[in-house]
Amino acid sequence: MKTLYIVRHAKSSWEYNGVKDIDRPLKKRGINDAYLVSKVLESKVDCPSIFISSCANRALHTAMIFSYAFNFPLANMKISKSLYSFSDGYLIKTVKALDDGFNSAIIFSHDHGINTFVNTFGNKPIAHVPTCGVIGIQFEDKHWKNIKKGKTFLVEFPKFHK
Repeated sequence: MKTLYIVRHAKSSWEYNGVKDIDRPLKKRGINDAYLVSKVLESKVDCPSIFISSCANRALHTAMIFSYAFNFPLANMKISKSLYSFSDGYLIKTVKALDDGFNSAIIFSHDHGINTFVNTFGNKPIAHVPTCGVIGIQFEDKHWKNIKKGKTFLVEFPKFHK
């Protein structure tokens, strides 16, 4: 069995003129939500075997906060340029390329790819994954490359805990 957690980055800021999209930081609300949701998740599930983040500042900062909550070494976090694509295609490729030695993974990415992914691979329709939303999907497969349809077993959004 393989377990996947997909996290949409926390709320980012648009207030800085001249900052490239990839460099946009988290807003204070985003930082607070990331601490809140990561603490909730850490109390419910075992630490994922691997943390993978988009290279965008907002995704990486979210991943760092979750890694702190799980006491996961930052040096072991993988950073993926392809996850910054906003496409479910790269998210699917990233998941299907995971090493089978990892039974669980947590991936920090962006809006469009996440919504499509969780509705394609999970069994629970989700209209929209909000910022800092986490979806957990379990797959009966032994190999990541073979995943098709899994069971959505976890849906955590910041608004559930405020």
